Amino acid sequence: QVQLVESGGGLVQPGGSLRLSCAASGRFFSIYASGWYRQAPGKQRELVAGISSGGSTNYADYVKGRFTISRDFAKNTVYLQMNSLKPEDTAVYYCNVKIGPGYWGQGTQVTVSS
Repeated sequence: QVQLVESGGGLVQPGGSLRLSCAASGRFFSIYASGWYRQAPGKQRELVAGISSGGSTNYADYVKGRFTISRDFAKNTVYLQMNSLKPEDTAVYYCNVKIGPGYWGQGTQVTVSS
């Protein structure tokens, strides 16, 4: 059974940083592609950053140079380091692993506000 648990969200001032974590119930990230998505109120869920099983990364244009996706196989965890946060980054952030139809975590709230 695939379970994903996100953590690390919170309230941060503009220009600040957060690191999100997504812990999996098994060694999925070494085998399957994964990614971070976000959903702001009234908007559709959108891809923020992805990482392939081989380690190739891709980013949405609006986070390039500010966010970094990485993973730790020993901890079965994928991270999203977010720097230079902006108010428009406020959203619920979700982790996804691309097994079959895809599995999602419960999400973690990120609020960027002064």
